[in-house]
Amino acid sequence: MHYRNGRAAVNGDKIVSLNGGEVVAAGTLYDAVPGNDYCNGHIMVGYEQSGSDPVACMCDCLHVDDLAAILAEKGLGNRPDGM
Repeated sequence: MHYRNGRAAVNGDKIVSLNGGEVVAAGTLYDAVPGNDYCNGHIMVGYEQSGSDPVACMCDCLHVDDLAAILAEKGLGNRPDGM
């Protein structure tokens, strides 16, 4: 299982789910099963699993570390001075 950018996905990862360039969910990946990059696993958005947790489609998700790297690359990784 791999995220949109090819990084290997692991249960317990902190992830964001994207739809059309918008973040639609953020949380911890769980119940994902190797061998499937599509609707596979769930995103725990709170402190415990819930029957209403969003489905994680790996091809629509990024690891938060990779998102942070993209923001840093664009100069958006730190708060501007004076704010």
